[in-house]
Formats: sequence, C-alpha cells, structure tokens
Amino acid sequence: MPRAVHVLAFGIFAMVTSEFVVAGLMPQMAAGLGVTVPQIGYLITVFALSMALGGPLLSVALLRLPPKTALMVLFPLFLAGNVLAATASGYPAMVIARIITGVAAQAFFGVAISLGSQLTRPEIRGRAVAVILNGLMLGTLLGLPLATLTGERYGWRAAFWAISALTAAAALCTLIGVGRTDRPEGSGTFRAELTAFRAPRLWLTLLTSTMVIGATFSAFSYLNPILTQVTGFSPGTVPLLLLAYGAATVIGNTVVGRLADRHTLPVLLTGLSLNALFLAGFALLARFDVGAVLCMLGIGLVGVTMNPALVTRVQRVGNARPLVNTVHSSFITFGVVLGSALGGLGLDRFGLRAPLWLGAALAVTGLLTLVPDLLRRTGRGTGPRTTTTPPSGGPATTPLANSEHRTPTPLHPG
Repeated sequence: MPRAVHVLAFGIFAMVTSEFVVAGLMPQMAAGLGVTVPQIGYLITVFALSMALGGPLLSVALLRLPPKTALMVLFPLFLAGNVLAATASGYPAMVIARIITGVAAQAFFGVAISLGSQLTRPEIRGRAVAVILNGLMLGTLLGLPLATLTGERYGWRAAFWAISALTAAAALCTLIGVGRTDRPEGSGTFRAELTAFRAPRLWLTLLTSTMVIGATFSAFSYLNPILTQVTGFSPGTVPLLLLAYGAATVIGNTVVGRLADRHTLPVLLTGLSLNALFLAGFALLARFDVGAVLCMLGIGLVGVTMNPALVTRVQRVGNARPLVNTVHSSFITFGVVLGSALGGLGLDRFGLRAPLWLGAALAVTGLLTLVPDLLRRTGRGTGPRTTTTPPSGGPATTPLANSEHRTPTPLHPG
C-alpha cells in the first residue's frame, strides 16, 4: 500500500476529530460562550449540514486543480476554521467556524478518497479506501477522547488549538508524503463530472449508503442514555464501552476493506442483515448487560465499517473522481442527520429503545435498495451463457463471468 494512502488517513483523522469534538465538550462550551447546551448541540447539526450541502459546491470549485493541490488549498481553510473556533468571542463566530470546517472537511473527504483510488491499482482500491477511512475510525476511537480530555483539563479552547496543530501536522505530512498527481483523464469540467449522475442506478446506490449510516447512527447517537438508563451501566463505564465500540469499528473496517473489492454486494448484504439483527437484538436485550454489550459491539463491527464497500460500489456505478466521492460523502452525512433525527423523535415519543428499532427499520430499507442489483446479478447467473474464443487460441471465456468483480476504470495507466 503506498505511503501516501496512510498520509491521507492522517488528514481524515484530523478532520473527524474536529467534527466530533463539540459532542465531548458541550457543558464547557455552553458556559464559555454564554449559551445553552442545546444551542451547542446545534453546532453539530450546522457542521453536518455544511458538510452535506457545501462540500460538493467547494469540490466543484476545485475541479480544475490536481488532487494534491486541492488538498493543500483545503488544509489552510480547515485550519482557519479551527483557529476561529479557538478564538471565538461569541456564538455567531462559532457557528461561522463550524460552517467553514464542515465545508472543508467534506471536500477533503471526496478529494482524499479520489486521490487514494488514483494512487492504487484497481484491484486493491477497496483496501486503500479502508486504510484512508481508518482515519475516521481512529478519530472516533482516539481523537474524540483525546480532544475531550484536553478540553476538560485545559479548557475547551485548548482542544481547538490542539486540533489546529494536528491539522498543520497533517498538512505538512501531505506536502512531503504525497507525490504530485495530475488531474484524472476526463475530469476537470463541471459538465464532465455531472455525466455520472445521469444514471438512476447511481442515485439508488447513494441511497443505500444513506440507509447504512442512518441505521447505525440512529443507535450510536443515543448509546449513552440507553446504556445508562436502560441497561444500568454507570456513567463512568460508558467511555470504556464506547472505546470498545470504537475498537470494533477499526476491526470491522479492516475486514471489510479486505473483502470490498471482490465481494462488494455480498459484503453489503451480509452487513446490513447483521446490523438489522444486532439493532433489533439490542432493543430486545437492552436490560441485560451482556446481551446489550454484545449487540452494541456487533453494530460497531458491521455498521459504519461498510464504508469501504459503499465507496467501492459507488465508484463502480459512477466513477472515482472527486465530485462523485464528495456527493457520496454528503449522502453518508445525510444518513447521520437522518438517523440521529429519527432516533430523537422516536425517543421522545416511544422511549429509549425506539432509536434501536428505527435503526433496524432503516437497515431493512437499505436491504431493499440492494434488490435491483441482486436481481441483475441473478439474471446474469441464470441467463444463457455464451463463450468466446480469444484470437490467441486461449481458453474460452464467459463475458459476464466476472461481472461481480469488476473494478473501476483506472484513472491513470498502471
């Protein structure tokens, strides 16, 4: 795996740590800015909506730049947002800071995934995406706790200064560790990038990603109150359980990355089925500590860890260029918003188990979005088989034999 892929993961790690830091410092930030805790909670929503809506627009503005150059434009923008957050004198300035960082982070995700695909051979692109997205998993596992600890010990502003330093370090590593790359052939104009979105199948594929992430975040967003108020764990135990959950996501992401290239559809089918079972099981067993923990860890193994397979599927249906990847990231972000919003509504009306049942329902909906591809695959498997004999006299081949394992068209020779 090229060194540059690991460097891109470092950049993702910095972005994700900044995304989640507000969740760990709500009381301190509310006191420091003179607002309520719910108002601080809105900063999470602002960040997510900025990612989903503003990220693709910024990606369009960067289309004509080589990928590395685009990243080196995004790093200063993201750094400026975090510095503004660290120095914010009031709530409006913090809102602006979260908008800037959200837009830059989403565009960074799209460009980084596209660049990682460009730097690796087609047959290992799923593994490359998994390595890059380990930055996301490690941001949840390590970045959030460390930023929270820094904020609790030295003040919430110190957490944003620490993320600013982390961003600068990631930018320096990218400058040194990622070689110069040209724009992929056929990209660079808005019209060329929009061509992929004419295919209805791509939109259905993007919807699958929304359902996968929505199902997971319907539960993840409310793990703390579920584990303490329903299962009965002490508040001091929850961080350890969340650490175990984060470790499960790292393991699951690595495994899925190994399988995503050759078994994309079976991985998603299995992952969504298991996630629906774990979510429903969690709802049924929430009062039993062992059952609740096992189901929670299961969600960690097969939830957001489907990302490498989701990215691989989207790139095959669309392409591996920045705009498609950024729009895909926006659909994933919509999943976060959808899952947490529906989970909150269900919690208010039906109690703490409702987000788990809603998550299971979203996972089943995700399974339904796979049906057209499953039918297409079944049709290929049962249809008439024709053989062709190569001019060289080699073995006969079946045109559709390897259709499941198609890889995206290489963005550059080799």
